[in-house]
Amino acid sequence: MTPRSAGPNEDPGKRQASHRPPSPQPVEEGEAGGYTVAYGRGETSFPVYVTGFFAAVLIAGWTATQSLTMLAIGAVCLAFAYYNFPLTETGRPRLGANQYGVFIEGFGLVRWRAIRAIELVAIAIRADTLHEIRVSLSQPLGSALIADWRRVPIWRRGMRLVWRMGPDNVVRLRVDALERAPDEVHRTLERMWRFYRS
Repeated sequence: MTPRSAGPNEDPGKRQASHRPPSPQPVEEGEAGGYTVAYGRGETSFPVYVTGFFAAVLIAGWTATQSLTMLAIGAVCLAFAYYNFPLTETGRPRLGANQYGVFIEGFGLVRWRAIRAIELVAIAIRADTLHEIRVSLSQPLGSALIADWRRVPIWRRGMRLVWRMGPDNVVRLRVDALERAPDEVHRTLERMWRFYRS
């Protein structure tokens, strides 16, 4: 089938431009769309609720008894519950991808062409095995991000994030607490990366 030629009243430049993918607009966190993954339901959030309950009981006990031991244990429980509070927000997307790149909660939207590799790494810790998806960037972070979401509200700054990044320009994603299996998340991100970067 031969491509249709431009008509006499049609500008060929305009017709060609209409087939280009739309350029990315500034994207707000939570509005990226596409493939998304949230924290899993059930067993991951239960310890947060239990620890928060113990923190409330211990701190209430401290106000009645003035026991410093009770206050110290209550503060540790409260810190644990605060740090892990995002595990209770099970419907909120933490990680995903769309036609523009990979988006990570509290980090930003990383363009596909700025990614060198996406790897799944298993880390053995005593009798347990943790999984990380490592997104290696081929560009400095400033040019790799389409949208920068690292400025989080002050009250959330001490809470758990799905990512961490060192000086090696690799974004490490902790994926064990997510609702989908680590290898499934890795396969999907890698498949989308190979498709959209071409």
